[in-house]
Amino acid sequence: MGQLAQITDAAFKTEIQGETPVLVDFWAEWCGPCRMVGPVLEQIAVEQTGKLKIVKLNVDDNQDTPMQFGVTGIPTMILFKGGEAVERIVGFMPKPQLMGRLRPHLEETEAATEAAPKSESAPTERPNHGLTIKPS
Repeated sequence: MGQLAQITDAAFKTEIQGETPVLVDFWAEWCGPCRMVGPVLEQIAVEQTGKLKIVKLNVDDNQDTPMQFGVTGIPTMILFKGGEAVERIVGFMPKPQLMGRLRPHLEETEAATEAAPKSESAPTERPNHGLTIKPS
């Protein structure tokens, strides 16, 4: 398994932009549950290459971003789409449950890509099954 990219407060805004959803793992070296979720995130990153980008932000070295998003416990993972927070997961979660929380957002992205104008046909409406959480 490869290492996930480490980001900083300075790079945060740039990293969460773009069409590909970005999962930010807020973690710290001393956090046991954070070390448990790391290998799970690495597996997901490999399996979801091109559909999901996963990055890590160390809360000890970068305190502005966690404060901005109200991160009070770790591990906290926040999924961003187009720079907006759309899902927040707090604590360790086994891979099947974690993918259960992420999959609806990834399917929405796939559906939007598939629905992109390829022909003259009318666009179809797709239900939004996602949960939107905006920072306070």
